[in-house]
Amino acid sequence: MRNLPIEPAPGAGGLLLSAIIARSAPLVEADLREGLVHLIEDLDRGARIPQPRVRHRFQNDLIGLSRSTHRLIAEGNTLSFDFDDDNGRPVQQAIGAIYAAGSLPADARSVVFDSIRNALVWGRPVDASFIQATMGGDRASLADLRSWNDPVSWALEIFDFEGSADEQPSKRTIQKRFRSLLRDAHPDHGAETVGAADRIAELNEARRILLDA
Repeated sequence: MRNLPIEPAPGAGGLLLSAIIARSAPLVEADLREGLVHLIEDLDRGARIPQPRVRHRFQNDLIGLSRSTHRLIAEGNTLSFDFDDDNGRPVQQAIGAIYAAGSLPADARSVVFDSIRNALVWGRPVDASFIQATMGGDRASLADLRSWNDPVSWALEIFDFEGSADEQPSKRTIQKRFRSLLRDAHPDHGAETVGAADRIAELNEARRILLDA
């Protein structure tokens, strides 16, 4: 049974679904992440979903299936989450939340899926800051999704390295390219102030990914 109020969208229901994604996504196996992204895009546009997807099959018959109960709790002016992590793997929890969002009315569905996209790449504790960001309505970019789905390839592209994730440059080359791009992005060296902080953060994250790979 679902209780997913969505007015005004994303509403409490959309917030809860997004929180389930934010909690589950960091634990999803790397080889399943692209499938989640495609499932989100297909359900958002109302496409027919062939089964199975992401190695799991959606079914309406609940007999014999385990159940997870996730709750958004309001105490006074404070919101918190109560997650049920005992039933099902993280990818199953994520798929369930995505399909639930896909069943919402069309006029609210896109807003909820915007929140789910943000949640997919959140990567931080699911707390008051998550609630504020979700209800603020910011939308994750395609680059955000790609950096979560295939971080090494994304980092190589950020650094403008040619080749595949199996042909990585040396750590010395990475550091040299990082310093060059960082200088180009910094306002002290003539770069635009607007967007500089985001670009510098992007370069730092790309360097971290490549050096850890």
